[in-house]
Amino acid sequence: MKRVTFFLPVMAALILSACAGGPGAGGPAPSLAKRAVEGRFNVAPPTVEVTPPGPLPTDLAGRLARWEADSIAAQQAFASERGAAASAVAAASGAPVASERWVVAQQAISRLVAARAPLTEALADIDRLYLERSIDEAVDGLPDIYALRDRLADTASAQEAIIEALSIQLPGE
Repeated sequence: MKRVTFFLPVMAALILSACAGGPGAGGPAPSLAKRAVEGRFNVAPPTVEVTPPGPLPTDLAGRLARWEADSIAAQQAFASERGAAASAVAAASGAPVASERWVVAQQAISRLVAARAPLTEALADIDRLYLERSIDEAVDGLPDIYALRDRLADTASAQEAIIEALSIQLPGE
């Protein structure tokens, strides 16, 4: 116990003596000025001039127009098959797997998937074109290509959600 009572005041004195050498003790305060070593890395990065993409090349304009027309036709075919598929799935609700109504509903969903094939093919082709032009660093027309790709992807995603919703309504195998 005597050692503890002796040890505590000694430790407190050592800790307080470490604080005594600060700026109030008469020594100079540390400078906040920039040191010589700190300015050594202030080098401006080289400026690289990036040219914006130009217009779509004429040889690609026809391909994009064809893919857009294919996607519009696929969307129309999908829309015309959608009602029949929804009716067939509703009729198959509660039907056992592999029954006549279940098979008819599965076939209707398959026709719905087939109707969107031109859209998915156009999307795959435009993805391939976008990647090829990006790799070749051919930036002319990339905004147009990407805009069409974005529209096709949105349409494909919406169609996929519809197909998924219909498939969930059917009893599983």
